[in-house]
Amino acid sequence: MMLRRALRIGFVLAAGLSITSPAYAYLDPGTGSMLLSAVIGVAAAVGLAVKMFWYRLVGLFRGKRTGTGSPPADT
Repeated sequence: MMLRRALRIGFVLAAGLSITSPAYAYLDPGTGSMLLSAVIGVAAAVGLAVKMFWYRLVGLFRGKRTGTGSPPADT
């Protein structure tokens, strides 16, 4: 019963996706560079987020060290 229903849904979905109308669209040469710069920007943002998360995770396991900075100046 469930298999028959799943097959019917799959057939209707495949039939609906196979009926398409032509898209009369024009993509100018700047579209490719825009998409490329967007992909590079997303990759840089993801890399920065992973780097920040990684340093926080490593800092959590290592703990804070005392005395790593320069000594306070006497005034």
